[in-house]
Amino acid sequence: MSTEAPTPSAPRVAVVTGGSRGIGRATVERLAADGYAVVVGYAANRHLAEAAVEEAVRAGGRAVAVRADVADEAQVAALFETAADAFGGVDVVVHTAGRMYLAPIADLDLAELDAMHRTNIRGTFVVARQAARTLRPGGAFVTFSTSVVGLSFPAYGAYSAGKGAVEALTLILARELRGRDVTVNCVAPGPTATDMFLDGKDEETVARLAAQPPLERLGTPADIAEVVAFLASPAGHWVNGQIVRANGGIV
Repeated sequence: MSTEAPTPSAPRVAVVTGGSRGIGRATVERLAADGYAVVVGYAANRHLAEAAVEEAVRAGGRAVAVRADVADEAQVAALFETAADAFGGVDVVVHTAGRMYLAPIADLDLAELDAMHRTNIRGTFVVARQAARTLRPGGAFVTFSTSVVGLSFPAYGAYSAGKGAVEALTLILARELRGRDVTVNCVAPGPTATDMFLDGKDEETVARLAAQPPLERLGTPADIAEVVAFLASPAGHWVNGQIVRANGGIV
């Protein structure tokens, strides 16, 4: 797989894991609108992934969908190989794929903990390793955490612990890629109106969380995709090794 910079006339190429739903899907559409060729990584729902590809094409980009378990190194390698074969290389990797399981620490189901950490921690390391090996000069790797790492909401202990690991990985990888002209940053959304966030929450809980930011609303996937698009772009290339808490001002 080539790690040489793309020619000036070639489109930048992005791999987006978790690209079939929520923030990942909004990111696919946003990058496609900027002219990227996008590889939509998805875990299970082929129909949603293909719909994301169609949206990307309508937005002005090119796209393909590839099924890959982010914790499986062979499947992740195949995901990146598809990007190289279809579009010539990889310039941006946005790793939005993740799982969320909420429970008080005293009541943790350890099987659920293991499954979540397999995706959120191991999966991030697997994708990060492949990104570090293949991103071209001028490229960007964007990981995902959560603002709850700092807010410390009850029942988020297991989820936040895994995302804390992602933040640590992000800062270290940015330093390890010294001399490569590749940035590594982490986006940490606050409450955002995705299916994963809304699942299991009653209207009162959602309203309470929406009232917390000074902007007095939930974030949207499009809000977060705008942050990702900036970090992925040449305009955002001087931002490196940062945790961006995109949460409307919750402190």
